Amino acid sequence: MNDLLHSKVLGEGKPFLILHGFLGMSDNWKTLGTKYAEEGFQVHLIDQRNHGHSFWSEDFDYDILAKDLLVYMEHHGLGKAILLGHSMGGKTAMQFACNYPDRTEKLVVADIAPKYYPPHHHDIINALHSLDFDIIDSRSEADTVLGEKIKSLGIRQFLLKNLYWVEKGKLGFRCNLEVLGRKMNEIGENIGSSDIYEGPTLFLRGDRSEYVTEGDWDAIKRHFPKSTVETVQNAGHWLHAENPKEFFEKSISFLKS
Repeated sequence: MNDLLHSKVLGEGKPFLILHGFLGMSDNWKTLGTKYAEEGFQVHLIDQRNHGHSFWSEDFDYDILAKDLLVYMEHHGLGKAILLGHSMGGKTAMQFACNYPDRTEKLVVADIAPKYYPPHHHDIINALHSLDFDIIDSRSEADTVLGEKIKSLGIRQFLLKNLYWVEKGKLGFRCNLEVLGRKMNEIGENIGSSDIYEGPTLFLRGDRSEYVTEGDWDAIKRHFPKSTVETVQNAGHWLHAENPKEFFEKSISFLKS
């Protein structure tokens, strides 16, 4: 098994690693990644294990995901990097910064807090399991079936990015649905209770999202004493997709400060 994470690398300059969220992939960040690259960063759009083009494994928790990143950095000869992670990717980025502070230059966490989140993706996992690829042979057909269970077109489009042609006429999932379905508790887990990263950190939250609330400020400051929290307007949990302009402006201003 090749245990090196798959990535797309854009631009030249300071290494900048971007991590997608649960059931996402590096492609979700291509547009913003290109903009960061134009600002003088070497952007690594990374597929985490069991997602996108990266390897599949039964082992899945945030210490393991952080170690994957360390292995990736060593392979690519990256001494220190800026990290940006959304949702599940934000948890990986937080854990990495706490475990390997000397390898972390700056940290950007998108719409997730250092706390435990009860499993809440069962509906999505069940909906994806309802796609029978012995019968379904087109993306539009998959969308129709998903539409019976998931009303939001945006969420369906996000999930359908996971479909690919295994062979001619046969669709399959890029993500490891079986393992991810079983690892719901690990995905909701918090970083270690005594973990601290004392480097510069920016938390960005969507004004319409319930993932990061004012009740989380104390925990954020305890784990990340040099952090600031900023709110992206007119955005929910997928803030980088819902208001990319403001997300980019707030993040680039932090990265260049």
